[in-house]
Formats: sequence, C-alpha cells, structure tokens
Amino acid sequence: MDNVVVLMEGITKSFPGVQALSEGYFELRSGEVHALLGENGAGKSTLMKVLTGIYPKDSGRILYKGQAVEIPTPKAAQDLGISIIHQELNLMPHLTVAQNIFIGREPRSGLRFVLDEQQINEQTRQLFDMMHLQLDPRDKVGDLTVAKQQMVEIAKALSFNSEVLIMDEPTAPLTETEIEDLFRIIRQLREKGVAIVYISHRLEEIKQIADRVTVMRDGRYINTVGTRDVTIQQIISMMVGRTIYETAPEVPETADHETVLEVKHLNRGRSIKDVSFELKRGEILGVAGLMGAGRTEVARAIFGADPIDSGEIIVAGKKAPIKSPQDAVKHGIGYLSEDRKRFGAALGLDVETNIALSAFQKFLRFLGWVDSGKTRTTADHFVKALAIKTPSVRQKVRNLSGGNQQKVIIGKWLTANTDILIFDEPTRGIDVGAKSEIYKLLNELSSQGKSIIMISSELPEILRMSHRVLVMCEGRVTGELPIAEATQERIMHLATQRESYL
Repeated sequence: MDNVVVLMEGITKSFPGVQALSEGYFELRSGEVHALLGENGAGKSTLMKVLTGIYPKDSGRILYKGQAVEIPTPKAAQDLGISIIHQELNLMPHLTVAQNIFIGREPRSGLRFVLDEQQINEQTRQLFDMMHLQLDPRDKVGDLTVAKQQMVEIAKALSFNSEVLIMDEPTAPLTETEIEDLFRIIRQLREKGVAIVYISHRLEEIKQIADRVTVMRDGRYINTVGTRDVTIQQIISMMVGRTIYETAPEVPETADHETVLEVKHLNRGRSIKDVSFELKRGEILGVAGLMGAGRTEVARAIFGADPIDSGEIIVAGKKAPIKSPQDAVKHGIGYLSEDRKRFGAALGLDVETNIALSAFQKFLRFLGWVDSGKTRTTADHFVKALAIKTPSVRQKVRNLSGGNQQKVIIGKWLTANTDILIFDEPTRGIDVGAKSEIYKLLNELSSQGKSIIMISSELPEILRMSHRVLVMCEGRVTGELPIAEATQERIMHLATQRESYL
C-alpha cells in the first residue's frame, strides 16, 4: 500500500541463550494508531528497539517509505523521523522543560557558547500551543507530575519532526483524566499523518484508540487485525495461546468482621487531610482516586515511610506508634510500592536475597553469619508457592518479568510474616497473563486471612478485586462504597469531589 511508512520483515534477534525475535513482522501506515501487543517477553519492545537503532538486527529487512534502510543508531532513526518514548522516561530533572526538549540542539545567541534561553522557551511554547498543553517551558522537569513529564517526552519527540512515534506503556502512570488528555493529543497527531505505534497491557484502551492490532508471542508474529473486528477476549487468546477470562469478576468471598487496622484522623501537610478508615481481616480494600488524590501518601504514612502531623494508627486493637518502616514491619505491615524498581526490589540482587531482605534477622546465626541453607529453603518455598518463573533463586531480579518481580516482593513480605499488605498499583506495567496470576494470588492471600489495601488507578481492577472501595480526592476520603453498590460512574463522581462525604 502507498501509505505504508514502515515494513519490517523476517526480523531476527538473539541474545546469549535467548532467541528474542524469530521472523518478526510489522507493518505501519501513516496516520494510524497501531497497537503492538504481547505478554512480557513476547518480543514487542525488542522489535521496536531494532526499528529505533537501539539493537542491531541479526537478519531481515526494514523498509521506510518503500526504501530499504539500515538503522544502526538511535540518531539514525531520529534522522529518518522515527522517535520512541520509553516506559522509563528519559528526562533530566534538574533542567527546565525547554532545556530537556532541545538538549544538544539549543539555539545560541551572538556568542556561540551562550544559549539563547528566550528562543528555546519560545520554540517550546509553539510546540505546546500545537498540542494544546498548559505547561511553562521554564519549569524544572523534576517539579512536574509523571503525567506532565510524559507530555514533555511527546513534545520532545515531535520537536524532531517525527513521522513515526512509538509509545511504550504511555498510560501506565496516568489517571483516567490524564489518559483522556493523552488520547486527545494522539488523535491530533493521527490527523496530521503521524504514524503511532502504541504498546500497552491495558486492552480496554486499545479498543478506544487503536486502528489496528498486531499480536506477538514468544518472539514471533501471530496476526494483525482491525480493532473493530476483534474482541478483547480474542486478543488475549492470541497473546497467551490460552483462554484467560480477563473480564470475569473475581470479587473474593466476604471478609471477616474483625478489624485489624484502624486509621483515625490522619493528617500530613496538604497531602493527607483527616483520613479515617478501617480494614477487616481477610478483606481487600480498594482505594481509588485521581493522581494527586493522596492515596500513595496515605500508604507511605501508614508504613512509616513519611512522618505524620497528627492522627492514630491502630493495629489489632492497640495503638501502633509507627515512626519508620521497621516499626511497620514489627506490627505486621508490608508495603509494595508503585515504583517497584526504586523502592520494591533490589534489582541487582538475586531472588533468594530479595525474599530474605525484609526479615534478615531470622536468618542470622552465631556471630552474624547468615544461614544460607535457611535462606535457600525459604526462597525455594516461595518460588514454588507463588509460581515465580525463574531459572534459579540465584537469578538476579532485574532479569525477571515485571509480574515475577512483583511476586518476589510479595514473597519478601510474606517471609516477614506480615498480615497487612498494602499494594500500590500491583499490576502496573505487567502483561495480561501475569495480571491474572496476581489477581489469583491476592484472592489466595485474602482467603488465608491476610488483609490487603489495594491502590489502583484502573477502575475495572478496583471493581473486580475489592470487598469495599474507598475513594479519595485532594487528600480526603470522599466516599466509601460496598462493592455491590460500586460502579465506575459513582467512583469517578466521588473522585472529583472536594469535600468529604463521610
């Protein structure tokens, strides 16, 4: 077809011991949003890294606008008009928005070694006007929310006059409102003829934004279909090669009536305002709200990661003076951060060490020697119990998929005998198969009497997994709904209220 801008055929790529791509195929047309889907390890990111010059291909060919091309470096890709926005944002927090966008290409004043800040800011404003963004080019990137940093990355890609824009999990850190803003920009770019590759695990988004879908599995091309011609269940079946009922409800059995955690009148600056709630034994309490609602701040305060100004935390009927994470662990509370790479797992250490980390005192022998046999036995137990896919407990955690990294962190807190688990965005950035496994694991923990606070920006996840839903807005609890009365509409209504209704 005349409007095919990228054609990749027979692409193979191997790493030591791993065949990442085998006869990979992908076709992208100008002015389309093309979703590239597959489980973690399916090869989709590797295929796009070949297209953007990050990895050299072993064999195959790439046609760009009908011409065979070699793309040896990321700069070569940019020169062609191909840009990628990685899941891990690549910005420098100490520089301004404008400086980040034009770094290495800054306009100069009369003196060649002096940057023309006024011109940089003006060019950035023109970009933002085109995108209908309300951002100040002079703001420091480190002061922006993740959502706004995402928009800066898009603006940076467009500043290269990109005709092909690859987005890897662009909505992972965004709320529903921010996703709507992103989709508006994507539609504007599509109308201008920009070809967009959209990689995401959120399949409900694909039906909203993508024109076509290409599915990969185990490094191989499976199929390309029109989005209107396929159901989510059919996409999942292509991705995993088996049936997973993604849309089936998995609300656990009714929780116990015993209160295990009580939070009373918690306050911390502007981020937490008079927050009170209870958690029952065996309950999964879903916590919903838009970005900036204070959900993570409440979790960190309960865990002792951030100090509180006032309020009480009561565990098992007794006041718990939690001043640090160590205090929280002593009271049986574990916290799985939304940023597992920074705060959840020690990626450079192996599975065995990570699982033992939260309760290392349990494994110490005379004179401080570590009982390696005991750590190995414990790690082996949780690898089996949590179905962690790893060749060995000696494997470094950074080499595992996102879903298995999450399971390692859960194993760490179970090793510490924690009965109250706070899950902050537990399925962010993991594929549909691993997501289903995490849901199953949460239900099993609940049935064993573990009590779970689950913070999630995905409302289908909240509705699927919770006994009750707590809704927050601007640091306050604005509503509490039993799951039988909870709907996406009611949750969003409460999530946009400024005063508490409790």
